[in-house]
Amino acid sequence: MADSGARGRGGFGRGRGGDRGRGRRGPRRGGRKDEDKEWVPVTKLGRLVKDGKIKSMEEIYLFSLPIKEYQIVDFFLPTLKDEVMKIMPV
Repeated sequence: MADSGARGRGGFGRGRGGDRGRGRRGPRRGGRKDEDKEWVPVTKLGRLVKDGKIKSMEEIYLFSLPIKEYQIVDFFLPTLKDEVMKIMPV
């Protein structure tokens, strides 16, 4: 009884899991499309890096500034690659 009333009013009709992500698969396929666009900094550190006021990663670490944008690392180390060696339980 209480369920039918909550559904009509826009309550928690489908429960927690809901649709379990079905229907989101189509438009998200194909990876990132924003990599072609120019980087627009969001943080103050990002703006300083893009303007050339900070010239190296050492300056960032010297003042213990948090790096919150991956583009900052890409700016200083464009050829950096990721590699997973081996993952094992301990």
